[in-house]
Amino acid sequence: MKILLTGGLGYIGSHTAVELIKAGHEVIIVDNLSNSERSVKDKIERITQQEVIFYKADLRKEKAIRQIFEDNTVDAVIHFAGLKAVGESVSKPLEYYENNICGTINLLKVMKDYNVNNLVFSSSATVYGASNPMPLTEDCPTSATNPYGRTKLFIEEILKDYYNANKSMNIVILRYFNPVGAHDSGIIGENPKGIPNNLMPFVAKVACGKLDELHVFGNDYDTKDGTCIRDYIHICDLAEGHLAAVNKLNEKCGLKIYNLGTGTGYSVLDVVNTYNKVCENKVKYAFAPRREGDVKECYACPDKALQELGWQAKRNLYDMCLSSYTYEQNQAKRK
Repeated sequence: MKILLTGGLGYIGSHTAVELIKAGHEVIIVDNLSNSERSVKDKIERITQQEVIFYKADLRKEKAIRQIFEDNTVDAVIHFAGLKAVGESVSKPLEYYENNICGTINLLKVMKDYNVNNLVFSSSATVYGASNPMPLTEDCPTSATNPYGRTKLFIEEILKDYYNANKSMNIVILRYFNPVGAHDSGIIGENPKGIPNNLMPFVAKVACGKLDELHVFGNDYDTKDGTCIRDYIHICDLAEGHLAAVNKLNEKCGLKIYNLGTGTGYSVLDVVNTYNKVCENKVKYAFAPRREGDVKECYACPDKALQELGWQAKRNLYDMCLSSYTYEQNQAKRK
């Protein structure tokens, strides 16, 4: 298939591009480079030994997106593009609604005009809100506690409405938990601009001496060690989940929703202690007050993905930390 990846030079998009190419698909990438680097295209090509079609474009510019569909015969779209920092979304809600929701609507309009009926959407476990029992299943009630999460939830609702009006569509919604780690080659990985918002890249920066210490927000939660628990999933497992979702589209699946997680909850200290095994105790940390908006625990029930997609996560927390550290070291060597 010829697959268009919006936001395809980002963290998840780039790893998914590699898996799709390895599986024999042709990839077209569109990215506005707001939180990614053009050099990632070269890295994808280096890993896969294949050329990738790339357009620098913004989904908010419908004319630019239309030109991409005019230039290429697209069989399916994987929609990653979107702003994704929870904290930033609270201070810049309008930017998040405009970018994430308006961009998606433009994409759907152009897909409709060019009769492209296959879509995989990058959603998030943030749509489950804060009050559901663990583990989270796909039929848990949804809600959102911040503008970023609401954009994902609103887009899911838009896709449901669009599917109900266009039953020729095949849509797979993937609710990610916490992607971490890097490709085994150490060539691509998570490289956020500025100070990282997420735990693993922050830990990696401390391990490599780029930041002094990690602030662990809260050590008084009702968990095994007092710190928050999350479902961390290796980025390559997540990328393979997208390949499984593309295969599902070929079954004329209608609209499906799947969790992509391990089903295992790891605490913040689990991550820190495992990372310290990899990097010989270079991660210093200090406890800080709880951060507003954090929930005690959040982890998936991934059974539906196994049953219907034939997919499950294969890599463990040590694999995640090792690949992250290897990538971070490689980044340091190149500078």
